[in-house]
Amino acid sequence: MSLAEKHKKIERNVTLLGALAFAVVTVGGIVEIAPLFWMENTIEKVEGMRPYTPLELAGRNIYIREGCYNCHSQMVRPFRDEVERYGHYSLAAESMYDHPFQWGSKRTGPDLARVGNRYSDEWHVQHLTDPRSVVRESNMPTYAFMKDRPLEAGDIAADIATNTAVGVPYTQAAIDAAADDLRAQADPNADSSGLKARYPGVQVRDFDGNPDQVSEMDALIAYLQMLGTLVDMDSVRAQEVER
Repeated sequence: MSLAEKHKKIERNVTLLGALAFAVVTVGGIVEIAPLFWMENTIEKVEGMRPYTPLELAGRNIYIREGCYNCHSQMVRPFRDEVERYGHYSLAAESMYDHPFQWGSKRTGPDLARVGNRYSDEWHVQHLTDPRSVVRESNMPTYAFMKDRPLEAGDIAADIATNTAVGVPYTQAAIDAAADDLRAQADPNADSSGLKARYPGVQVRDFDGNPDQVSEMDALIAYLQMLGTLVDMDSVRAQEVER
C-alpha cells in the first residue's frame, strides 16, 4: 500500500485519525513539558534584579488597588515601534518577582515598564494631582487625594513574608526590618544603611515633597521610579551581540 493510500485510509477512519492525533499531541506535550520538571527555574536571571522594597511593594499594591493596570501595561514587546518608543523589550527576569504580573498590550495610556527616572518626582506629583496639567489630552482620573492620605501599608512584614511563599527571595532580616525600611526610604534624613544593603540601587528620598508624613503618593511614586531601572540594558545588549 502506497503512502498516499495509507493517508487516505487514515483520513476516512475517524477513530483511527483521532487516536493518531491524540498520540501525536501526547508525545509533543511530553517532549515540551517533561523537561520543565527537572529545571529549578525557567527564567534566565539578569544582574541587578532584586525584590521590591517595602515602600515599593506598598506602592505596587496601591497601583493594583486603583486599577492602573487597566490602562497601562508593563511589557515592551520586541517590535520596532515599541522598542523605539519605550526602550529595550521586556525581559522575563524583570517580572520574576511580580505577583501578579502587570503584562498586557491594551494601552489607554503609555506602557510603564521603563518609566522609572524618566520624569522627576515633581512631575509625577503634578501628573497624579492633575493629569491634564502635564498631558493635555489625558483622560486619566485625578489622584490628588493620595498626597494627603497617610500610607497605611497594614502589616507590610506579613506581606513580604507571603511573597517568600511564592518564591521571592526575601531574607528574614528583610522581613523583620520591613516597617523601618518602609519609613527610611521616604526619609532622606533617616539611617538607610540597612535598607541600602538589603536592596541595592534603592532610591531614598522624600518622593511627594511633604516630609511630614509618608503618604500613598510617596509609595506610588517610589514604585513608578524604580520600574525598568534595575537592569543595565547596555550590558544586556552587549551580551545579545556576543550571542
